[in-house]
Amino acid sequence: MISFAGGISPSLKTEIYNPSANWNFVPLRRAFQHRSECVMNRRSFAFRGIVASGVSVTGSSAMIQPSQGIERLPFKPEGYNFWTWRGHKIHYVVQGEGPPIVLIHGFGASVFHWRYNIPELAKKYKVYALDLLGFGWSDKALIEYDAMVWRDQVVDFMKEIVKQPAVLVGNSLGGFTALVSAAGLAEQVRGVVLLNSAGQFGDANKSIDEPEETSFKKFILKPLKDFFQRIFLGVLFWQTKQPARIVSVLKSVYINSENVDDYLVESISRPAADPNAGEVYYRLMTRFMFNQSKYTLNSVLSELRCPLLLLWGDLDPWVGPAKANRIKEVYPNTTLVNLKAGHCPHDEVPELVNSALMDWLSTLQQPQPSVPLL
Repeated sequence: MISFAGGISPSLKTEIYNPSANWNFVPLRRAFQHRSECVMNRRSFAFRGIVASGVSVTGSSAMIQPSQGIERLPFKPEGYNFWTWRGHKIHYVVQGEGPPIVLIHGFGASVFHWRYNIPELAKKYKVYALDLLGFGWSDKALIEYDAMVWRDQVVDFMKEIVKQPAVLVGNSLGGFTALVSAAGLAEQVRGVVLLNSAGQFGDANKSIDEPEETSFKKFILKPLKDFFQRIFLGVLFWQTKQPARIVSVLKSVYINSENVDDYLVESISRPAADPNAGEVYYRLMTRFMFNQSKYTLNSVLSELRCPLLLLWGDLDPWVGPAKANRIKEVYPNTTLVNLKAGHCPHDEVPELVNSALMDWLSTLQQPQPSVPLL
């Protein structure tokens, strides 16, 4: 979803978020540039609707203000439910009855980013949403973060809490987490849904030659680099967790900013005040997001064995429709629904996302309720 890392040099931002780079987690590239560079023309969302299989359905006034009349998950400062995983407290929400669905948020977000989706989906399904370790109301663990940490978390959540085959749904970082989790669970995942997912195509087998580390680099340059990085990112973290800055970032990725409200801002700013939040931010920025070349969409999609749905915000300034089209080419068992929205369509146009998701879910073969996860 959203990153709070402004002020990074253009070369580093391009390395992370350019389509030719290794990852495309969240909108760092221009998050804190002048607003005029990010906001689309007002006419661009006057025709809000869905474009699926080449058919466009123009929007109504309800689509222009998608949150009007939709039930919303109540915001609870203390959180909902907690599960202990590897000694860490993990926050999650569960509502409804029926075949299970697991919702996975993006970078910088939490279960509350699914506020307009959980109540609606819970009318027919048992809906789970969890906070990834290091985010939201989950513990800010001081570990070495890696994509496989969140994969293991989701896999264990499926086995210990959900205990049935489920559909995994993820936005941005949560999308890639859903993919790698599904690859690890094989037949225990009924389907995967990606909303403007992170991850990049590349050669997973390509070797990267590391330059030889001299004593000068090891004992002088590296400590100096780490020292200045920590100061810079510490100041940056303090700046970017301020509510006004959060609003600015959100408005740069919501084409229609109608839903950028106090609820959403508090759901992001409150976890940033947790003990260790600053250190987790530092580790994510220096040890995780800059070192993800070994995980590619090519390799993950080659291991996927279930139906895939892409709910794609085509007006996302960082993850455009070309990526969705490429995923569909690589993985034929894919349904693509194009949405006139930005990086977070599930919160920007929740009515459209809920409708498209429910339609697709109805086409899946229903699981046998007696089959538990091992």
